[in-house]
Amino acid sequence: MCADTFGVGIRVAESELRVVVGVPSDIDPGWTDPEAFQSLVAETVWERLDRRSTLETVATRYETGETASLGSVTIEPDGTVAETDLKRLEPIDD
Repeated sequence: MCADTFGVGIRVAESELRVVVGVPSDIDPGWTDPEAFQSLVAETVWERLDRRSTLETVATRYETGETASLGSVTIEPDGTVAETDLKRLEPIDD
């Protein structure tokens, strides 16, 4: 087993904001449930970034169809978070 790095962002849809997870093409075969690792990536993001502030900033700054990149999360197939490289989005001051 080796750790895989997943890119993560927030996609602005017509009526909602969605966490999107970029999956590497050479993902470790230890990942058998795509929903499980996507949920783990999202959970890791919200443990490290303020959810409300991040979503408000994305909703204000980005247009429908755009994706705000938050960085990456590196996780072992057993669920151990090996590394994170996430950025806080700064709100726009009026």
